[in-house]
Amino acid sequence: MALSLAISPCPNDTFVFDALVHGRVPGAPPVEVTYADVDVTNTAAERGAFDLVKVSYAALPWLLDDYHLLPCGGALGRGCGPLVLTRGDRADLTGATVAVPGDRTTAYLLFRLWSAGQAPARIEVVPFHEIMPGVAAGRYDAGLVIHEARFTYHRHGLTALVDLGEWWEADTGLPIPLGAILARRGAVDPVEAARWIRESVQQAWADPAASREYVLAHAQEMELDVVDRHIGLYVNEFTADLGEAGFAAVTALLDRAATAGLVPQTSSSRATAWTS
Repeated sequence: MALSLAISPCPNDTFVFDALVHGRVPGAPPVEVTYADVDVTNTAAERGAFDLVKVSYAALPWLLDDYHLLPCGGALGRGCGPLVLTRGDRADLTGATVAVPGDRTTAYLLFRLWSAGQAPARIEVVPFHEIMPGVAAGRYDAGLVIHEARFTYHRHGLTALVDLGEWWEADTGLPIPLGAILARRGAVDPVEAARWIRESVQQAWADPAASREYVLAHAQEMELDVVDRHIGLYVNEFTADLGEAGFAAVTALLDRAATAGLVPQTSSSRATAWTS
């Protein structure tokens, strides 16, 4: 029986999962893939829609009853955080209308932690590709962006008010947890799933050219240089293994958010004991 997998069409996900998707991982089952933005997969995971699914770390408190957190395959690192963009030299967001890519994304959770004490007038959930043009056109006072926008926002005449990754790293000393891979309880052996994903990652690193056609087919007109920088930034040592620092980052994010009343309290052991 085929395994249902949901990932984004972003280069980091297609690069990581190329070998698994295309049947080159020994012992792995066939895979049926759905491509969707993480805001969509966060919601779908609440319905148990997929066997393996990429979600925001911010969504974990609503998902860990039904899913194991896997220690590999996701997006976590340093120097890769979301940006808050504006058109000018605005000092804060009090009274602003802010476009965000999803209300349960890690980007938005970090934004809420950072902006405590400020009072945006309105938050609008907007498809990611509409955020930078919307800020540039004046439809929004600010926009919260992720991924390749780090490399392209200058083209829209925008300014970074804050790099939330830099803010998080300076405040905690930890990498920033962005996207997680989950395995549905009772449907997928998490130990086996982690093995498949790690093998897929290792094959991607060993022969980057093997995934190039697949990555570019889903890169949504992204320039080749941007695709390569995107993969180089988001596919790193934490993709192969979260390790102690990665799990500490996940715990810190969820604990801080729960203390601030932004997410339900999640046991640290439940969040990190992925084989339980």
